Amino acid sequence: MTDVRSADPAVAATPAPGAGPESGRAGRGAGLRAGAGAALPAVGLLIALAVWWLTARLELIHPAALPPPGDVLTAFVEKPAQMLGHTWDTMLEILYGFALSVAAGVLLGLSLASSRTVERMFTPLLVAVNAVPKITLGPLLVVAFGWGQTPILTMVFLLCFFPIVLSTATGLTTTPADLAELVRSWNASRWQAFRKVRFPAALPQIFVGLKVAMPLAAIGAVIGEFQAGESGLGYVITQYAGVGDTATAWAAIMLVALVSILLYSALLLTERMALPWVRETTSSR
Repeated sequence: MTDVRSADPAVAATPAPGAGPESGRAGRGAGLRAGAGAALPAVGLLIALAVWWLTARLELIHPAALPPPGDVLTAFVEKPAQMLGHTWDTMLEILYGFALSVAAGVLLGLSLASSRTVERMFTPLLVAVNAVPKITLGPLLVVAFGWGQTPILTMVFLLCFFPIVLSTATGLTTTPADLAELVRSWNASRWQAFRKVRFPAALPQIFVGLKVAMPLAAIGAVIGEFQAGESGLGYVITQYAGVGDTATAWAAIMLVALVSILLYSALLLTERMALPWVRETTSSR
């Protein structure tokens, strides 16, 4: 049998699907976009450092309050083991407090979503607690729990708890109508509907609350260390700023920012691994 492609030059000249120049250009474009996505954070960091250096150089802010980036780097290099030890303490406090707030927040969110009576009973109280400036509770937590990790973890918990509760309850009470109708058509039990449909559908919304809470956990840990810390980056900030060594204090501030970025990036990676279908079923910019 004669091959049609070999018999007809026009057909033979037709490129196979995905083998044309458009496909090559699309692949190169995807590679360029990936490279640009990896480089953009570095560019943003360089711009921020340039603005910082220029501000310090022109003394738009007094050097005692904002030392140059070089002085901050020198302050870290002079005592790296000490700074990294305090960074580790703060990171553990962030993770422990965040884990506690996730466990309690998801459970309470489930309770609010499962019972309208519970929702009406506790929602005003949650709003009231969230409205209280948490820094005002610092001295009271020291009085109640003493010095150490307990008041620090409590501060982290108080800052992270509300967004996790809210996102969990919202996600569980906004199940898409077509999925809810599908569950009813199957005559599924309440547990089956929760396990197969409602909770998976709520996970994207829950992760929104987790992403809001993660930076708040770092803020809570530092505030707690201001009030009751015996170690950690917040403790370093208060101790060195109090003796006029603002370069070391700013080094600790930069380490808090770095820890927050790393933990937030880890949470984003966890979300992508746990919810691979979200990126495929939602539009992108």
